[in-house]
Amino acid sequence: MEKKWWHRSTVYQIYPRSFNDHNGDGIGDIPGIIEKLDYLAFLGIDIIWLSPVYQSPNDDNGYDISDYYQIMSDFGTMDDMEELIKEAHKRDIHIMMDLVINHTSDEHPWFIESRKSKDNPYRDYYVWRAGSDGPPSDITSVFSGPAWEYDEETGEYYFHLFSRKQPDLNLHNKEVREHLYNMMNFWLDKGVSGFRMDVIDLIGKEIDDNVLTDGPKLHDYLQEMNREVLSNYPTVTVGETPSATPETAKLYTGEGRNELDMVFTFQHMSLDEVDGKGKWALKPLDLRDLKQTLGKWQTELHGKGWNSLYWNNHDQPRIVSRWGNDREYRVESAKMLATILHMMQGTPYIYQGEEIGMTNIVFDDIRDYRDIETINLYNEKISEGIPHEDVMKSIHVKGRDNARTPFQWDRSHHGGFTTGTPWLEVNANHKEINAEYALRDEDSIFHYYRKLIRLRKEHDIIVYGGYEPILVEHPEIFAYKRKLGNETLVVVANFYGNEPELSLPEQLDGTSCEIVINNCEGAAGRPSGLKTLRPYEAIVYLIKH
Repeated sequence: MEKKWWHRSTVYQIYPRSFNDHNGDGIGDIPGIIEKLDYLAFLGIDIIWLSPVYQSPNDDNGYDISDYYQIMSDFGTMDDMEELIKEAHKRDIHIMMDLVINHTSDEHPWFIESRKSKDNPYRDYYVWRAGSDGPPSDITSVFSGPAWEYDEETGEYYFHLFSRKQPDLNLHNKEVREHLYNMMNFWLDKGVSGFRMDVIDLIGKEIDDNVLTDGPKLHDYLQEMNREVLSNYPTVTVGETPSATPETAKLYTGEGRNELDMVFTFQHMSLDEVDGKGKWALKPLDLRDLKQTLGKWQTELHGKGWNSLYWNNHDQPRIVSRWGNDREYRVESAKMLATILHMMQGTPYIYQGEEIGMTNIVFDDIRDYRDIETINLYNEKISEGIPHEDVMKSIHVKGRDNARTPFQWDRSHHGGFTTGTPWLEVNANHKEINAEYALRDEDSIFHYYRKLIRLRKEHDIIVYGGYEPILVEHPEIFAYKRKLGNETLVVVANFYGNEPELSLPEQLDGTSCEIVINNCEGAAGRPSGLKTLRPYEAIVYLIKH
């Protein structure tokens, strides 16, 4: 596999609305990000994935774009954006913009024109259909309800797979694609280094055939995008592909395919939901399922594609609350989860606050939530007669606002996020969990993440080594090997709060064996003497042969 500049990189996602508020209006902004670039440089990250900052009426927190060439006034100005790119580059940090091209806002000039008449030149920029006795099909929106909205102006329905204020673009129209490529060139010329591509597996959809993901033209369009735009710059790209399997990921990311650099898999993110019932139907995680799923991606893409590694993002709950223990073992379990992920092959993604162990939020009143998906879900379930307490239980576990509470910088009012009233309430535990404390404590989650990031830069085996699972059927221990040349990396992690017994003498045999990182003090003495793991303990051994 050809080596790329971003193979050793770690990406840090910033959700700008919740990161740092510079002007005191309660909303994070671009000048606020600039203020914290030294913090990110100290952490050691290489790339910022910046969630949308384009002009937007903000129906879906910026993923409904009304002008791709302007900055949302909540976040600042184009001058601020250019300053961010420049200041990030001074610190050897790249900017990866969020690219949202499956849909726009209904306030985008293209859609305003498109809805005026059936023969408007922009009509075919979106998906319009007639419906005799109701919507043209029974496709439902991701955000609840039908995916079709009747428009009285022309007596037809437009398609929106997300909010009704997010009409889907028709990428089968070549003019639409050309406009989008021009926009991508505009941002790359300004100095951004690539794109995270929102729900990119939808852009080839064939709605009349009820094909939404992986449409027949999808890979043609991605190769065209690469040819027309991406190949002309030293870019890094990642596609959000909820439908992807390891087999299809090879099509997106395989060498010589000339499409994307990596994709986000969602398979591990659905392991704690009841099959076929969606993310709100909860079930306990079976660790063996997680090991099998992540292991399959590691082995099948090795040498044939590239993994993205993540536990958290703006759409997922906080991992330390989800699969760790955010109470008595918050620090240990956060470090354990980080160890498992960062020792794998691929590009790790850190979501803001993950590096200090931020936790889920619990609001009892639906009026305290801001996420459109959460609010729609609540209203739908209440109308079906489901008790408030039952609906809130699912929201507390899986709601997207879990990730979107403002960053906890210090223990002051509103966690140092703003001097005003925050757009979403800051978690009350900011007095104990904040960046100021984390920076001062050498044993903090933050400093552990710094070491993980540094190890990836120092060791080829972490970047390019093969993957081999160990203790596959063990219900409590996540363990695996990485191999490259005369080196073996052995990762052993206790996923739970018990103290399971284990014996790994043959796994740790070599001319030398050292512990390169561990999350508990006094990690087990001599490697061959390892008999039990403490709650949430994680140890990484480097063996030379």
